[in-house]
Parts: sequence; C-alpha cells; structure tokens
Amino acid sequence: MSNSADPQDAVRWNIKISKDTDVAVRSFLARAGFKKGDLSKFVEEAVRWRVFDQTLGEVRAGFADLSSQQLQDLVDEAVDAAGSQLLKDGLLNAFKPKKAPRRR
Repeated sequence: MSNSADPQDAVRWNIKISKDTDVAVRSFLARAGFKKGDLSKFVEEAVRWRVFDQTLGEVRAGFADLSSQQLQDLVDEAVDAAGSQLLKDGLLNAFKPKKAPRRR
C-alpha cells in the first residue's frame, strides 16, 4: 500500500461530516498552506492513521495476557526467524561488525 494515491487507482467517496468539522479542517489546511485538492490527501492520511491505531489496539488486546518477558521472547523469536529467512534468501549478509577506519 503506497502513501500517495495514483489518480487512476483512486476511488470517489461521498461522505457527510458536520459543518463544524468542515470549517475546522478547511481552516487548518488553509493555515498550513495546503492547496486545492489537498483535502483528499489529508483525509486519506487521517483514515490510514485511524486504521493503524485501531489495528494496533487490537494487537495490544491480543497480547494483553502475556508478561513482558513472554512478549520479548516472541519478538526475539520473530526477529531471529526473519533474519534467518533474509540470510537464506541472500537478502542480508551475515552480521559482521565493520572496523572503524583508521585515523592517520
């Protein structure tokens, strides 16, 4: 999912919002120097953030019964598995600390 909508892939929404919200958003956009057409971009970004926030809440609720250590163990396991897969696919070189360049 990209952050900027391709105009050919865009869909049109017909929505209703309160007059107060309309004035507040348009005033904000004008003060921030947004131009005509930026309302759609602003709404899309706001919707993306709201969906992300809701999804994050669901994930947090799903892990609420785990201790901090259990959660850390799951994260560590997932990171190790992802790293191993990237190494296997040749997309990541084995971690080798780089030596700092010598100062002369």
